[in-house]
Amino acid sequence: MVIYHLFHYLTEGKHYAYENSLFRATVAGLFCFLVVLLSGPAVIRVLLRFKIGDRPEFDRADLNELMKSKANVPTMGGILIIGAMIAAALLFADLTNFYVVMGLVTLLWLGVLGGVDDALKIRAARRGERRRDGLRTAEKLLFQLGLGVVLGTFIFRYGGENHAISAVSGAMPSYRILDVPFYKPGIALGVVSFMLITVLVMTASSNAVNLTDGLDGLAAGCAALCTVVFLALTFIVGTESAARRLLLPHVPLSLELVVLLGAMLGALLGFLWHNCHQATVFMGDTGSLPLGGLLGYVAVVTRQELMLFIAGGVFVIEALSVILQVSYFKMTGGKRIFACSPLHHHFQMRGWTEPKTVVRFWLIAALCGGAALATIKLR
Repeated sequence: MVIYHLFHYLTEGKHYAYENSLFRATVAGLFCFLVVLLSGPAVIRVLLRFKIGDRPEFDRADLNELMKSKANVPTMGGILIIGAMIAAALLFADLTNFYVVMGLVTLLWLGVLGGVDDALKIRAARRGERRRDGLRTAEKLLFQLGLGVVLGTFIFRYGGENHAISAVSGAMPSYRILDVPFYKPGIALGVVSFMLITVLVMTASSNAVNLTDGLDGLAAGCAALCTVVFLALTFIVGTESAARRLLLPHVPLSLELVVLLGAMLGALLGFLWHNCHQATVFMGDTGSLPLGGLLGYVAVVTRQELMLFIAGGVFVIEALSVILQVSYFKMTGGKRIFACSPLHHHFQMRGWTEPKTVVRFWLIAALCGGAALATIKLR
């Protein structure tokens, strides 16, 4: 915001590259990459000094053996990502933009929630407590659902103040159209259905990324690939001519979100420098919850909720593997579908090395992202 408004003041009435959202997204991405890359070692040393280390613990002895090398690796590294993104937004984004402000609210809300969860786990481990689950599931869901309600209310209430007529509906404001791949007209939403979808997407996306964060570089790499897809989608939806040409709903003011997404991509790539095998830091819930939440938020704003399920295919599969495993275990009195869940641990148990598992999941994530972008032309 500081640099954005200073430049705008000095060059008022003139046209410069800095006014272009994609240019500022690129600058924000480079800024975040360098900040995370260069400040990473210092932050890691601080985390080590305060003994904020991971203590992976599973209900299978063989998996514990596989994961023992991760003991005491610093966690809560998500503060690197979130801190860099917020700094980039303050410097390069337009904070008078409603969607940018709500995106930052999402980051802070879920970042604090994840930080509290990580802190409780670490404290329990230091005390030698048997259970190290952090916040109860119901407590986490309460805050996630609360965020979904807040965002849904504000977007539905204020999104219409600068609404556009949907490129596909011809009559319904774009912010109230659920865009459906392969289906040109889209689906008109009332307030109840809009709120339900917002809450579901926000909760599911934040938890799905959280479940994926179990191997070195897995969540960060998959999230980076998904971010690239939503950078493209947000640019299209935020640009009226592109939205009309590609039969996507045009959402005015949403274009500024590319700056936040560019910052997220740069921060994730910088974090991967430290998080790739052998990882020297983990993002923890402090990073995974807000990153997943921001992807969900952007999907809601751009009306691309269903596209998130395609682009984030790895996250969907990981979450479904946990749901199926737990449900089947309860219904059959102890039988399992997978050797272990989430799914990446299943393949570990089947003999895949950690780097092989991660790279193969990255490849699947890239294919899912490509498939999502391909659907744009199939309308």
